[in-house]
Amino acid sequence: MLIDGRAIAHDLNLHTKQRIERLSFRPLLVDIVVGNDPASLSYVKIKEKKALESGLLFELHQLPFESTTEEVISKIEELSAREELCGLIIQLPLPSYLDTKQILDTIPERVDVDLLNSRSSEKFYSNESDLIPPTAGAVVQILDSLPEDWNTKKFLVLGQGELVGKPVAHLLKQRGYDVAVADNSTTEVDQMLLEADCVISGVGKPGLVTGDKLKQDVVVIDAGTSEAEGSIKGDVEQETVELKAKYLTPVPGGVGPITVAKLLENVLLVAESRQKG
Repeated sequence: MLIDGRAIAHDLNLHTKQRIERLSFRPLLVDIVVGNDPASLSYVKIKEKKALESGLLFELHQLPFESTTEEVISKIEELSAREELCGLIIQLPLPSYLDTKQILDTIPERVDVDLLNSRSSEKFYSNESDLIPPTAGAVVQILDSLPEDWNTKKFLVLGQGELVGKPVAHLLKQRGYDVAVADNSTTEVDQMLLEADCVISGVGKPGLVTGDKLKQDVVVIDAGTSEAEGSIKGDVEQETVELKAKYLTPVPGGVGPITVAKLLENVLLVAESRQKG
């Protein structure tokens, strides 16, 4: 059965909108993009549409592809002074010649709604953060929407990236679940896949997970995204995995919309915290 990520996201966004309406100000979400990569700009447009529908203010600040690290940092510092700012995100990946870590670490922790600077990340992994990285939050939201007892299940997380694998594994372990993690250095991946009751993939490699590698009635959450032949692809070969899976998130329309909803929820949480003083 395919999981309808758009329906889950719709409900989340509705709840976020209702809470934003109770605020005394309209929170601002800013997205900084370096260059004009079509896939990045397309994703930003989705975030803008959903942010505005939820009652947030949204601004896109697009910098030239040839911008220096110092110029991007200067733009972050300029925007950080905005009084209504409750979220500032940098569209990744940045051009390879830029110092991504230095740029992300310039985002003030109070508006780092992607949790990508070192301080925000450290707080999250120390269980001291009120916010959850959006993609990891989306994966957990999907698990919570399904009528399964996850305490009895074996999880396999494919990939240990900062956006998906690492934070997802942390959240699952925090709940006391049985979690294994595999990356490209893991030798027993095929055996681990066959034993897993729930596979969460965030590698960014189309066709990585195929039906013949999985047990019957497995739950598969595809959080991998990559561009192939002009369209967004996941890690999962949907045609073969659908024959084995009890539940499967499609790409597009699975994890992606919920990730955007979780990002907006983080902006809301920052705004609510600020209003409380």
